[in-house]
Amino acid sequence: MTANLPPQYDPQATEAKWQKYWEDNQTFKADPEAGGEPYCVVIPPPNVTGSLHMGHAFEETLIDVLVRYHRMTGRNTLWLPGTDHASIAVQTILEKQLKAEGKTRHDLGREKFLERAWEWKAESGNTITNQLRSLGVSVDWSRERFTMDEGLSAAVLEAFVRLYDEGLIYRGNYLVNWCPASQSAVSDLEVDQQEVDGHLWHFRYPLTDGSGYLEVATTRPETMLGDTGVAVNPQDDRYKHLIGKTVTLPIVNREIPIIADEFVDPTFGTGCVKVTPAHDPNDFEMGKRHNLPFINIMNKDGTLNENAGEFQGQDRFVARKNVVQRLEADGVLVKIEDYKHTVPYSERGKVPVEPLISTQWFVKIDPLSQRALEALDQSNSPVFVPDRWTKVYRDWLVKLKDWCISRQLWWGHQIPAWYAVSETQGEITDTTPFIVAKTEAEAKEKATAKFGNDVQLARDPDVLDTWFSSGLWPFSTLGWPDKTKDLEFYYPTTTLVTGFDIIFFWVARMTMMAGHFTEKMPFDTVYIHGLVLDENGQKMSKSKNNGIDPLLLIGKYGTDALRYTLVKEVVGAGQNIRMEYDRKTDESKSVEASRNFTNKLWNAARFVMMNLEGQTPQQLGIPQPPLTKGGKEEGLELCDRWILSRYYQVVQESRNCLENYGLGEAAKGLYEFIWGDFCDWYIELVKSRLQQDAEPNSKKVAQQTFAFVLEGILKLLHPFMPHITEEIWHTLTQTGDDRCLALQAYPEADISLIDAELEQQFELLFGTIRTIRNLRADADIKPSVKVTAILQSESEKERQIISDGSVYIQDLAKVENLTVTASLDAESPLGNGGQGGSIAGVVGTVQVLIPLAGVVDLAALRAKLEKKLSKVEAEIKHTAARLTNQKFVDKATPDVVQGARDALAEAEKQAEILRDRLKLF
Repeated sequence: MTANLPPQYDPQATEAKWQKYWEDNQTFKADPEAGGEPYCVVIPPPNVTGSLHMGHAFEETLIDVLVRYHRMTGRNTLWLPGTDHASIAVQTILEKQLKAEGKTRHDLGREKFLERAWEWKAESGNTITNQLRSLGVSVDWSRERFTMDEGLSAAVLEAFVRLYDEGLIYRGNYLVNWCPASQSAVSDLEVDQQEVDGHLWHFRYPLTDGSGYLEVATTRPETMLGDTGVAVNPQDDRYKHLIGKTVTLPIVNREIPIIADEFVDPTFGTGCVKVTPAHDPNDFEMGKRHNLPFINIMNKDGTLNENAGEFQGQDRFVARKNVVQRLEADGVLVKIEDYKHTVPYSERGKVPVEPLISTQWFVKIDPLSQRALEALDQSNSPVFVPDRWTKVYRDWLVKLKDWCISRQLWWGHQIPAWYAVSETQGEITDTTPFIVAKTEAEAKEKATAKFGNDVQLARDPDVLDTWFSSGLWPFSTLGWPDKTKDLEFYYPTTTLVTGFDIIFFWVARMTMMAGHFTEKMPFDTVYIHGLVLDENGQKMSKSKNNGIDPLLLIGKYGTDALRYTLVKEVVGAGQNIRMEYDRKTDESKSVEASRNFTNKLWNAARFVMMNLEGQTPQQLGIPQPPLTKGGKEEGLELCDRWILSRYYQVVQESRNCLENYGLGEAAKGLYEFIWGDFCDWYIELVKSRLQQDAEPNSKKVAQQTFAFVLEGILKLLHPFMPHITEEIWHTLTQTGDDRCLALQAYPEADISLIDAELEQQFELLFGTIRTIRNLRADADIKPSVKVTAILQSESEKERQIISDGSVYIQDLAKVENLTVTASLDAESPLGNGGQGGSIAGVVGTVQVLIPLAGVVDLAALRAKLEKKLSKVEAEIKHTAARLTNQKFVDKATPDVVQGARDALAEAEKQAEILRDRLKLF
């Protein structure tokens, strides 16, 4: 029975079918005992609270292309999936739910709150992974991990205790990003830098000796209540004589010193800056350098504390207005300027963060970053693609400061520290002694030995920054600290695919943690991709509400179409891509074009299979080079050799691109080969050889070549469009469920069959066919009418090429009589400039002539063209008159005016074409 495809391609049914097949059959389950060369990727874990956005779709598609390609090249491949527990995000969701119920987490207590968190995880935490499945990602779902699962939690405990025992984790006071809304320290990555229209307040600090004043400027006047100094640049001649003197802080009346520090920019403002060490990162460092007092004026909820005097209890922004009013009343406010500047906002709390001195847990970065720097400088490990990110990564490692790893939350990995509260009246204070241990029993044993049997312990209520567990991800997911087979075989991982925006926050932390705990960099290569921009070239964000839902586009056009669009848009590694999108209709022309490509492939495959007479590529065999049988050459014909040359050229280019992260270039090359060379040309070239009465040997070779190249195309395209290629391949090969395309070998190039000269010859043949077709269209020759064509070239080589391919020219351009000549006498129509009932064109150095006598009614054609020209000229006149009418231009909307201009330009172009065609007759 002849195998064939349905008339229409149904992406939804096909994609769901193969996604289920791959997962049910554990097609992508990795086996370290199978040996071979490993290729391992760990997924950048999306937040468990997340839902699929275009950034996810882009990143996972890029990874899947690489993973599927390397699997097909024979490497032992593992792509390991998983999610991050997202401490702040989950806690925010739960606290909103509790607020709606009129409760807080403290009403529930920690234990009940965590029970509720795990219930939420069970009900809603799989949304993102189920949506990832819709992309057709070839992950090993049997190895799916969660940063708070049992194994990863054990890894976190091991890492924390080991770092603490080695003196690399400590507890101390430090300036942190504090979110008053969530009342927790937040990492730099959880801070969103937003440009705002604010103010710059200038006010005077009087010199204590009464000899004058210094003018300072600030964007946060309320913090002046915590000032402990004023700084100037030591080289600033305006203020050198004042260094060492003091000023009196307005309102507070505190005497504070004037210090000299190279950090101060003499060109900014007045060249004098107020120093508030407890509320600004730069001031914090200056305060340490000059031994200034650290005065905290802020409570953790964003209100001012007892150090703020009369402003105690006021919200920080209320206090800001009141402080300014007081400064104005005291006569020290100089001026207020409008000032656009960047303010750090808490991504989760949606409020400006407050630099705040707090007792937190920290990791000493220097020993960890030095090891990562050594790997980079001595071994160029890891390799960054594109290379420009190497310097960015290195510079970041050099500048890193100690890492605050504690968060004032309940959902997450609770810090494994127990305080001997019996030593500090039952409270945890900054001075309460503590024990770090993996379990409470171990902590109790250590504490008893140190403080006696009556010791009372209380566990640290804080949890670890999620980046702590994420930093262990490449090796904790493979079983570390246990020596598992996965860890032994697949670690270090091969490639990390991630965005440039988390090089500093995630990539660097993984390299530092891996270098310390495994003495190896966690991946060989870091492939940095760009962003998916919206239709206006803007970064997609929740605040702009300009996101594009990938699931919507998948539902409309299919997964493969979206995947192919995202990859094909990539030009050069690391570049941003722009997504075409119409928000009124939820349509995308670029994704639609890829959907059209799937339809083109589907229809081409249907045509091929309808002409294979039920035979599979394996049954037909591989097409052979020309053989001589009984004095007659049999085997590959000219166009077969051409398509095989083009095919192997594309195989070579695809492999080279994918090996070197040229994913977009590979996708474009395949598109041009499949749509252009295979569908538009080769199928047309061999149609006549597939007829019932065709010569049997020629027909069989055409079928062999058809089947062979189509199967190769499916393999080449599979990493990009896995679903449609799997479906077509199964139908083409008539393979059962025991085998699938995803596990077939990726094509290898047969260099001996790549013939650059033959490909150039076919370019001339195709150019000739196109020229004849265009001339036929210009002369309104009906498709069913065959013509006479004269091709003239002084080049013997060109004439030979045309002669060798004459059958293709005659077949595809509908030419009955074809003459190839070196010259034309002056009496010929072509020699007479194309006049006298002929139409002429040129392709390269080949002149093409089609006599029109007896083919078309020249008088009728001329009349038709003149009528059309007259109509277009009338349109030009009317549109031009509208545009010269000032009333129309002034009253019409800009879109209408531009539309009229575009219509005029198009009409003028049509008129020019019609006049040129009339000159031919």
